[in-house]
Amino acid sequence: MLSERGIIRIKVFYTWGEAVLQEKYDPGFGKTIEWDIPLLEGYEYSFVKNVSTQAGSHHFNGIDNPTIIREIIDWNADGILVIGWSFKSHLKLLRYFKGKKTVLFRGDSNLLDETAGLSLKKTARRLFLKWVYRHVDKALYVGTANKNYYLAHGLKHYQLIHAPHAIDNDRFLADKAIHKRSELGIPEEAIVFLFVGKFQTKKDPQLLLDTFTRLKNSKAHLLMVGDGEMEAELKTTVDQKSRELKHNIHFLPFQNQLQMPSVYKLGDVFVLPSQGPGETWGLSVNEAMACSKAVLISDKCGCALDLVQDGINGYVFKSRDGNSLLKKMEMFLSGRQAITQMGNQSLGIIQSGSRFENICIAVEESLQ
Repeated sequence: MLSERGIIRIKVFYTWGEAVLQEKYDPGFGKTIEWDIPLLEGYEYSFVKNVSTQAGSHHFNGIDNPTIIREIIDWNADGILVIGWSFKSHLKLLRYFKGKKTVLFRGDSNLLDETAGLSLKKTARRLFLKWVYRHVDKALYVGTANKNYYLAHGLKHYQLIHAPHAIDNDRFLADKAIHKRSELGIPEEAIVFLFVGKFQTKKDPQLLLDTFTRLKNSKAHLLMVGDGEMEAELKTTVDQKSRELKHNIHFLPFQNQLQMPSVYKLGDVFVLPSQGPGETWGLSVNEAMACSKAVLISDKCGCALDLVQDGINGYVFKSRDGNSLLKKMEMFLSGRQAITQMGNQSLGIIQSGSRFENICIAVEESLQ
């Protein structure tokens, strides 16, 4: 979109190297993933040679590009946008180009997992991060929690530009495909709570499943979509419940991007019960809202302060608290009309503030 708008000329330097084009095993989903939408069309890019012996974004030395500074200089860039600092080459870029070119930074860290009080480790990390961000001219913050993180680490208000986390809203809106609930054994009149994501501890799908079993409402159904390390544990939980309850809990395996709009249409209320650590945002919430769904998420989700207006398009509950989640789930069982109204509000919220266009404008204005 930046390239199509033509206000600035861009080139993307992919630091993982060409190995990123190969099929990769995703430990979160527990399977090899290959995305089914084009990711390399419509803009200029190159793959920078990565010399790391253990290439990947899972550790600091996994991104090591000796030629990247020279390649950027040769391309004659006026500014540079670095995504994330915690890789060898990315930190090197921040340090080298500070004072030479406009240095923009984008990340989505927050303080939601930070414990109260001071400790030597916490103080040392805070000082280190303040040093890192002294090499940044402007930071593109994704939301309120991310903005507070930057302010806590020394950046000033005038250095911060809102570039909201967003997904391709138009693709979700334009998709007309509809999965039939009947194919899953779900009555059309049922109220369906929907979880979409990796079955991993951070997302806390076990809390959602355990809490759903306490609803004891035959009209409520739970649909769990995804794969991951907790899949067997979750299905064992279902097997241990009553025969009647099993008919109200359904599983679908990982669905690729082109199928996701129709998957969200199977649900009425999207639930993201994350406990963290590291739930920096939760882009599945954006996707659900773009599909006009009411949302129910935990207070550990980085998007909670920006996307969920309590009682308007959904609710926020206290993470790891089954009673708090149960209370909110019960509030959705009063009627479908209220859920539909909340879903309409979700679409309005996501369309007005969280769009790719907003990110483009933020990048363009930050270079002026």
